[in-house]
Amino acid sequence: MPLEHPEEPVFDPISPLDGAAVPHPPEPWTLLDLLFFIVFAVFTFAFTGILALEAYSALKPVMGWTLPTRALGQNTFFLLGVQFVAYILIFGYVYVLVVYHYRFRFWEGIKWGHLNTRTIFSYVGGGILLTIGIQIAATFLPDKGSFPLEKMFSSQDASYALAAFAVIIGPFMEELIFRGVLFPIFEARAGLAFAIILTAALFAAMHIPEYSGAWNHVIFIFMVGLVLSLTRGLARSLAPCVILHVTYNGCLMILLFFATSHFHVIQGALK
Repeated sequence: MPLEHPEEPVFDPISPLDGAAVPHPPEPWTLLDLLFFIVFAVFTFAFTGILALEAYSALKPVMGWTLPTRALGQNTFFLLGVQFVAYILIFGYVYVLVVYHYRFRFWEGIKWGHLNTRTIFSYVGGGILLTIGIQIAATFLPDKGSFPLEKMFSSQDASYALAAFAVIIGPFMEELIFRGVLFPIFEARAGLAFAIILTAALFAAMHIPEYSGAWNHVIFIFMVGLVLSLTRGLARSLAPCVILHVTYNGCLMILLFFATSHFHVIQGALK
């Protein structure tokens, strides 16, 4: 009587979403994933702005918009909108890669982790301490000139929009990119120390256009990146990094809010 051979497990892209237990392929990520992600991210950031400008030019006479197209590069709402669209596309790319290529639950694939209330408050406290530390360091490296980010606080409404973006959207997406995708790739192939230093350096490099002419801020961001990457390595989880990042940015926006009389007087407040 011939023996029956069990069927090989078949990966179903829906299974990770409906709670069914399925065998997992090797964990993400590979060097090919890194290459494709970098290409996609660079393409997205580069061409989202170009397409947005073209769309604005085409719709301007129809919608009756009066802002000159050449002025959009200095318009906070336009710049935040372009970055928001780019982030949506990058989030979608990572989601598809994790869920439909690797067939993980999304939060499992990015190593989100689990936190209890006590741990959450401890990381919030850590974010406050990080803010205090950077503010103290800033007294030793004061600004010597203006930088592009100052111009984005062009009005009270623009300041509120920028603050909301910096607290609600920016931290999660930046952590997803640097500590969610890049960090595990670097760590798996070159070790924890390499992953911490390189992701912190890349994190700081991404902010250079915002702080061109004010290198002290780039140094501070590198220091913040080191803390975030070290937290990712020690906690083996992405969630603590997001909490630290949200708290840090939130504290900075609160300090700026009061230093500018509720975003009324921006000139010189970022010094």
